[in-house]
Amino acid sequence: MKFAVVVFPGSNSDHDAQYAAERVLGQQAEFIWHKDTSLRGADAVILPGGFAHGDYLRTGAIARFSPIMDAVRKFAEAGGPVLGICNGFQVLLEAGMLPGAMLRNRGVKFVCEHVIVKVEQTDTPFTLACHPGQTLRIPIAHGEGNYYAEPDVIARLEKNRQIIFRYTNAAGVPTDESNPNGSVANIAGLCNERRNVVGLMPHPERACELAVGSADGLVVLESVVRAVKGGRGAFSEDTFDLMTSTRESVLGK
Repeated sequence: MKFAVVVFPGSNSDHDAQYAAERVLGQQAEFIWHKDTSLRGADAVILPGGFAHGDYLRTGAIARFSPIMDAVRKFAEAGGPVLGICNGFQVLLEAGMLPGAMLRNRGVKFVCEHVIVKVEQTDTPFTLACHPGQTLRIPIAHGEGNYYAEPDVIARLEKNRQIIFRYTNAAGVPTDESNPNGSVANIAGLCNERRNVVGLMPHPERACELAVGSADGLVVLESVVRAVKGGRGAFSEDTFDLMTSTRESVLGK
């Protein structure tokens, strides 16, 4: 399969994502410059971490207007799997592809450390290889990772099972001490209603080999490879139909 790794001015995890896809998973990965208008036949899209456009105005606020984002939005609307990592998650929020916003970390400091996240839901292209409640040790590196949304939005996310990852302790229990940035409800990652767009602040692409301290993040990218190659067989009937109904209407099938 083929990954498209979108590169914005200031991206710094693009090569990490490309390395994980090609060197670890053995798949194809192509860099797509933010001024491009085509994803060049990609099967999955990664918006990587970094500081797109220097994080001027707000994180992701300028990147949302990049020409490539029109292609990313159409790809997602057609059911294509999109993963936003750290700054990529912030871009998805600014682009309105995921609900909510990012605030400064509650400690008003840049945080760079390994954290524990629990997999809350497994019916997305990026978690189907996980098991419910699985905990992953993955690094974070951000200054504005404090996820916020209004209470009614959080209630809707909970009801729709759109909260995909939470910060927890080693036992898988979400606590204030295990929350590195103050995110509401310990949210580390979430998905859209169709479940094909996922954003998370931790960096799974930086945890794909034991030599770098953890290989727990590999399951996130392994999941989308299985999703793309497995088609309907990779998901339950209801989930597959939900993720592909729009794609079929867009393609006129």
